[in-house]
Amino acid sequence: MLAKLTSKNQLTLPKSVTDKLGPVQYFEVQLQAGQVLLTPVRIQRGDAVRAKLAELALGDEVVAQAMAFASKAASNGASSAATKAAGKATARQPEAAKKSPAAKPVRRTARKAA
Repeated sequence: MLAKLTSKNQLTLPKSVTDKLGPVQYFEVQLQAGQVLLTPVRIQRGDAVRAKLAELALGDEVVAQAMAFASKAASNGASSAATKAAGKATARQPEAAKKSPAAKPVRRTARKAA
């Protein structure tokens, strides 16, 4: 099979090859004895996170502190938001009742026949 290298250094792999590989987005590229060797790499999200943490030189203690902070903030934020929403709903009920057409009495006047 023949593949063409474009002016932007892009190479399209034949569909018959990629179908046999399955869902792969990344390849490790090596040059060995004048040949280009492509090896499929399946990157997991956890691997990407670990690589970023290593790149930023964040240790286990910093990550543990961040996780504890995020967990606490999430649980406090959820209960706080629910409390605020309930308070707003209670405060709005009387106002909504005033604006409701059913809350106002309907006055009808009878017309006299002429």
